[in-house]
Amino acid sequence: MGVDLETAALRVFSNAEGAYGANVNTLVGSSAFGDEDELADAYEARKSFAYGVNGKPVKQAKLLQQVLGDVDLAYQNLESVELGVTSVDHYFDTLGGVARAVRRAHGGGEATPVYIGDQTRGGGQVRTLKDQIALETRARSLNPKFYEGLLRHGAEGVRQIEAHVTNTMGWSATTGHVEPWVYQRLSETFVLDDAMRRRLADLNPEASVRMAGRLLEASDRNYWTPDAATLAALQRAADELEDRMEGIAAE
Repeated sequence: MGVDLETAALRVFSNAEGAYGANVNTLVGSSAFGDEDELADAYEARKSFAYGVNGKPVKQAKLLQQVLGDVDLAYQNLESVELGVTSVDHYFDTLGGVARAVRRAHGGGEATPVYIGDQTRGGGQVRTLKDQIALETRARSLNPKFYEGLLRHGAEGVRQIEAHVTNTMGWSATTGHVEPWVYQRLSETFVLDDAMRRRLADLNPEASVRMAGRLLEASDRNYWTPDAATLAALQRAADELEDRMEGIAAE
């Protein structure tokens, strides 16, 4: 590569000293990105500091881009049996961010293969990200035992459900490894069901509005393609929730 030995030996890239995160989660959470490569930009800008033998980070943006071009797959272990990849946003912030950056480094073609190591119980298992998201969606987000437990905590429970939806969209934005049925079932369970929608709105109107908006945003970004009837019903539900929240604010 035409560099000195110390530079050639660099293997660890991260944030500048004292900084944390890739800001990918912030962009997704605030819907503040256009093309998904903007998420790759954010990741590379934050994670392009190389740590060498002296322990001091040095910005090496071009070197990081070269290294990303040689990456074949992205992998991360689950950190806790209590938190999955759709529970918190730091998984797609980092693993999703690097997967998007790798995809661009390869010319923007096929999505980067992403794997999740689940060693939280038993002998451990490695799953594709697509399978991990499907598993968590069925076992957590769509499981009445799970979401009813959350809803016993009132407003915070609704916020947690909304976070699962947002984190799921974060994986679509960064990797494309979310199957369309996930959004369909989330919509049917929490927004299109009249009784559930009103219940969530009573507990936390703001999070309910964000959840409906996020599902519509996922459709706008072509992460799923609901049929015309579903899309119209989702828009009506979102409008109803928005009107409800405005009415509460006016009281």
